[in-house]
Formats: sequence, C-alpha cells, structure tokens
Amino acid sequence: MSVFVGIDVAKTTLAVALRPNGEIFEVANSPAGHRTLVQRLRKLPVERVLLEATGGYERAVMAALQAEWPVVRVPPHRARSFATAMGRSAKTDPIDAAMLAHLAQVTDAPPTQPETPQQLRLQALVQRRSQVVQQRDDERRRLQQVQDQPLVVASLKRVLRAQQVEVALLDKAIAVAMVEADGQRTDRLLAVPGIGPVTAATLIAFLPELGQIERRQIAALVGVAPYNADSGGKKGLRRIRGGRAGIRRVLYMATWSAIRAQPALQRRYQDLRARGKCAKVALVACMRSFLGQLNAMLRDGKSWQPALA
Repeated sequence: MSVFVGIDVAKTTLAVALRPNGEIFEVANSPAGHRTLVQRLRKLPVERVLLEATGGYERAVMAALQAEWPVVRVPPHRARSFATAMGRSAKTDPIDAAMLAHLAQVTDAPPTQPETPQQLRLQALVQRRSQVVQQRDDERRRLQQVQDQPLVVASLKRVLRAQQVEVALLDKAIAVAMVEADGQRTDRLLAVPGIGPVTAATLIAFLPELGQIERRQIAALVGVAPYNADSGGKKGLRRIRGGRAGIRRVLYMATWSAIRAQPALQRRYQDLRARGKCAKVALVACMRSFLGQLNAMLRDGKSWQPALA
C-alpha cells in the first residue's frame, strides 16, 4: 500500500505524518535530521511527499527528499483552505502534518521541480535586490517628509547613496548568476522587447516552469488566468486570483514596456480599451498574451521573432 507523507516545517523541527497508517513523528530541521528522515522513509513505499512553503526553511529538506521521491510544495493559503474544508479548526504541528499528509493523498498537483544551486543563488540575489530597492524607496519617501531637518536629510542622503551602490553591485552579480543558471534562456529573454534584466532574472529564478507547461497552466501559475464566478443563471465577473505575486508584479511593469515596444501587443491593448475594458483589465489580458508568447518561445527553443507578437 502506498504511503503519503505530510511535513509541517518549522525553523528547527519537522513534524512528519504518514498516511494511511496515521503515524506521526518529529525530526530536526538540520542536515542530520534530514538524513534520519530519508533513512526512515526509505523503508516505506512512499508515493508522494507534500509540505508547505515556509519562507525558505523548507528548501534543504526538499532538496534531500527530491533525490528519491516526488515532492509537492504548496502555498500556505492552499493548505489552510484544505484544512478548513475538512473541518480542521485546531492548529498544532502534528495536526498540520496529518492534514498535509491527507492533502498529499488526494492532490493531483505535479511535483515541484528541483532547484539547482545556481538557481538558488539567483533567487537569493533577486530577493536581496528587491529588499534593497524597497528600503531605498522607503528612504526616498522619508526624505520628502523631513526637508526642514538638515541633519536627518543628510543622514537619509548618505543611506540613499549607499543603497544605490548596493543595487548596482547586485545588478552585476545577478547578470553573472543569470548566465550561470541558464545562459540560453537569459539570451532569449533579454532579446524580447519589454524584457529587462530584472524581469528576465525573476522569470529564470522563480518560474522554471516557463516553457515546460501549456499556456493556460502557466497563466494560472502566475495568477493572470481569469476564473468564472457563475452560479445558476447568474454570470459573475471573471477575476484573476492566486498565483506567484512576485512574478506577476514584475510582469505587470514589463508588459507596459512591451505594449510600447511591440505594435501587435499595443494594438491588442488599444482594441480592448476601445471595446470598453478598463485599463487594468486590458493590461491583465495583455500580460496573459505576453506570458503566452514567452512560454511558446522557450517551449519551442526559438529566439524571439517579431512575428511571435
């Protein structure tokens, strides 16, 4: 009989539940604990392992398990929604692990792709750049609020100069890390009008599925696929939801650039606006089209051609 494994990940511990036998145990979230877990699971006919995304604390144990079994990583809101649907209100590590094991048994989600060391390095650099840019933008806002305080203004300007230098250093490191992670994809993405280094790095680091799955799936994965809201005779507004917010954020800005640079995408946007669609609805539709173009380009292993637009 197949065994399904659910793992509730904490900073220092892993609560592990097995289904259908209901066994629950705990190991340390450390290299030694991961080895113990792998040795214990090797004795069982494991079919699938499922765990939550937990701010990066899950990465090491995922890498240890992916070498031997299919591992599915789900976002926390999806796991919580499943628990609510199953009537589970209580929340402890063992209860959560048991719920994740149940989800592992019933889900049809594909296994999460293993991440290479190069991809992990690129992810860390892109995340750090985003953090520094956010800090820089916060300092710029503060600068506008304290113009009558010379000492504070001087302090803020020193910090802003340092942050600008840091962003420039990170940009150089990201350019190198992109090529190391996937030089071919880097060249193809950077050749697309509207795609800059930040967008290309984000797609390579956080959307490895691009070009590997069909266009509807990639749109849903990013969170730009419209979902129906119909009930009986009522036809509700279709809305996007879920997906990878970080990718959607950079794709939003990249699509504006692509609309200006690509005549076909610009015509699509203008046509949607002429039909009465509001600006944001028209833009999301263009984001979906643009993402489909990128997906087809990488799927077919081709360089960017204007005709693709």
